[in-house]
Amino acid sequence: MKHNIVETVIGAVVLAVAVVFVVFAYNASGVRAVSGYDLVARFERVDGVAVGSDVRIGGIKVGSIAAMELDPKTYLAVVRLSIEPAVKLPVDTVASISSTGLLGDKFLQLVPGGEEKMLAPGGVIEFTQASVNIENLIGQFMFSQGGTDKKGDAAAPAAPKL
Repeated sequence: MKHNIVETVIGAVVLAVAVVFVVFAYNASGVRAVSGYDLVARFERVDGVAVGSDVRIGGIKVGSIAAMELDPKTYLAVVRLSIEPAVKLPVDTVASISSTGLLGDKFLQLVPGGEEKMLAPGGVIEFTQASVNIENLIGQFMFSQGGTDKKGDAAAPAAPKL
């Protein structure tokens, strides 16, 4: 009987420590969705971002992606953003899909323009840049390295420099 009480107390302590760790990790991560005003942006492709992904200006999180859907008429990805109320964006703001590194997480980057007029809640960001498909870039790089000689035949590879 004595072992059961000790094991129960140790199990409760382990569970309490696990709960404290999860709460700490959640608070430190900044994963919470930003509540603010909504904006809309339309992209040709939104590879790598999802609902809840960060919206950043200059590397600082100022919002999150609230929803994504396909426009059946234009076949563009419609992305709804939730932006912090303190952040006001000019009408010529540019939205693009960026990543934190070569293989890092993707996020939506906003680059404010110089216009005096600001986007109203529910406004549309007109200037967007779709995500870059890294596999296509690598393929283009690999297959564009070989040149052609004057006859149109593939040139022999250059000898390595020593």
